[in-house]
Amino acid sequence: MTGGALGGIRLLIADDQALVRGALSALLGLERDIEVVAEVGRGDEVVDAARALHLSEGTVRNHLSAAIGKTGGRNRADAARIADENGWL
Repeated sequence: MTGGALGGIRLLIADDQALVRGALSALLGLERDIEVVAEVGRGDEVVDAARALHLSEGTVRNHLSAAIGKTGGRNRADAARIADENGWL
């Protein structure tokens, strides 16, 4: 193999690793978002969910907003419904 071809293979591997890291990050982020949706979906207020999950209230709100966006929901209840229908809860 020439240096150019080997360099190309190294670049592909590096690109694949970046994609995998990005996908894992997105999945792990969604996992935490869904965990927050589940906690709030039980009827807990943001303050109660924050205490239960050892997060700040602002972080809980951020996760709720992210979950709403990622699920395509219109609000918390819609995000929880979508998550439940997809087996994420």
